Parts: sequence; C-alpha cells; structure tokens
Amino acid sequence: MHDELRAALAGLLDGLPPKQAAQAVERLIANYRGRTPTDAPVLRDRGDVAAYAAYRMPATFEAVRAALAAFAARVPDWSPATHLDIGGGTGAATWATAAIWDGPRSTVLDWAQPALDLGRELAARALPDTVWRRQAIGADLTVPDGTDLVTVSYVLGELRAEDRRAVVAAAGAAESVVLIEPGTPEGYLRIREAREQLAAAGLRIAAPCPHGGACPLVPGEDWCHFSARVSRSSLHRQVKGGSLAYEDEKFSYVAATRLPAAPAAARVVRKPQIRKGQVLLDLCTADEALRRETVTKRHGAAYRAARDAAWGDAWPH
Repeated sequence: MHDELRAALAGLLDGLPPKQAAQAVERLIANYRGRTPTDAPVLRDRGDVAAYAAYRMPATFEAVRAALAAFAARVPDWSPATHLDIGGGTGAATWATAAIWDGPRSTVLDWAQPALDLGRELAARALPDTVWRRQAIGADLTVPDGTDLVTVSYVLGELRAEDRRAVVAAAGAAESVVLIEPGTPEGYLRIREAREQLAAAGLRIAAPCPHGGACPLVPGEDWCHFSARVSRSSLHRQVKGGSLAYEDEKFSYVAATRLPAAPAAARVVRKPQIRKGQVLLDLCTADEALRRETVTKRHGAAYRAARDAAWGDAWPH
C-alpha cells in the first residue's frame, strides 16, 4: 500500500501554482502545530486538499500503520470486516488499515467535501469499494452497530472538548478503536484523556500500554510518544522544503478493544541506547511502572534481541 499510495500522490500538485501550494502548506502547518479548535473544516478547497495530501498523507499513513500494526500484534487471529475512519479526510488511515488487514470494508467520514472528493480520486484503483461520506464530526456522531474497527487519526485536536469526548464515546461503541494524535505533549494529553474514557467504558487497553491502569508518566514532565520513519518522495521534499530522503513522524496513540487481547509484557518507550556490550531499554511495564533494563552480552539471545529492538516495540522482543 505504501507504493500504491506514493503512485497515487505522484503529480497531485500538477497545475496548482507553487505559491498557492506553499501558502496552503504554511497555513496547514500552523494549524497542525497549534491545533486550534475550529467550527469550519480546515481543508477548504482542492488547493488546500492537494497541499495537505502531499504534506501530510505519507506521514499520517506511516504513523497510523505503526499504531495498527502494534494493535494487530495483540490480536493476531482477528481482522476487521468493517472499518470506519472518523474525520479521515483524504483517507490516509484507510490506506493504512488496508496495509495491515486484507479486505475490510471501509467508510470515511469527514466534514470537508473537497477532502472526500480527492480521497476518492486517490483511492479509485487501490481501494475502489471505500465509501466516502460527508458528516459533521462532533456531538451528533454515531457509529453503526456491528462496526469492527474505528480509527480517529489527527482529528481530536481539531475539536472542542465536548465534541472530543462525544467522538471518543461514539468510537468506543465499536469492537475496537485506535486513536492517533501528534507526538507532542498536547497530543499525548488528548490520547491520555481518551484512553481513560475508553477504559471507563469497559474497553480493554491493548496497545501501546502493557496495562489498563493509570499512566505512570507525570504530565508536564514527560509524554508518551513514538516514531515512524517516513520515506520522502521528490514531491514530498518539494512541498515540505526538505532535502533529506526521509523524516521521522512522532505520534501518540492508544488501541482499545472488546476482544480478549493480551497486552505486551512491556513496551519500549524510548529509543534504545546501544553501548559497548550492552543495550539500555526504557520500558513501560505491566505493573504500571517505568523502568530501565540493561541487557548485556551475557544475556545471550536476549542481548541479540535487544540490539534489534526499536522504539515502540513490545518487550521481550
């Protein structure tokens, strides 16, 4: 799906004046960083949507795919037949869902018709059965009975507090829900709040947390987030003004389910530190605590696994 999405994005900005694209990207970056709640769609016209797709879709796709992969590892014998992408815009999360599971019937809801139109255009070949539906994202939102999976990615920060809680409550009616936000202190706090709401509604926390209790991090001192490597196309580099062939997308997420999922025994919550003869792993553990584990050569197979472990992996690897 990564290659198919890249192919669909190729040539997207053809015919869009470079100045208009740059202005749209600057405005979208300001909104993305400030996350100012609004009563109007962030994406107003095709120019905005094209700039957004080039600027954000590859990174959103990789972040959502990483979160879904971590969840899928906790429910290895399950796959969703129905998927609802709330506030899905041009459909990055739907592409990511198709990259993890075969055959889910996806519906994308968004309040910006230009985003839905472009999303349908991009997915016409790879995901032709996807339904694209205009829908206000807020207090009146409902999730159809029998929905297997709901994704809500990079949306909660655009909503007012009461609408945010309503959307999380609606998403929690599904069998499983995965929420993704930017890997900022503010994004983490939104995920933390949603995690508590989902747990209170009776859902089991499956990832990234190895437990369903209180998060051991102290707000204001640290925040839980992860990183996904994003390969940049020439178009992506042009729009974002960068020269590197890649970037790292930071994100926070939570996956909750009504399935009998078994969380990981522990989760690597920082980039492992590889030193001579040892690896230092910062872990969130099943006993609701943070700890650092030092794995040395004398641990044999565990040492080799630790050297291969990545930020966000379950541990033992």
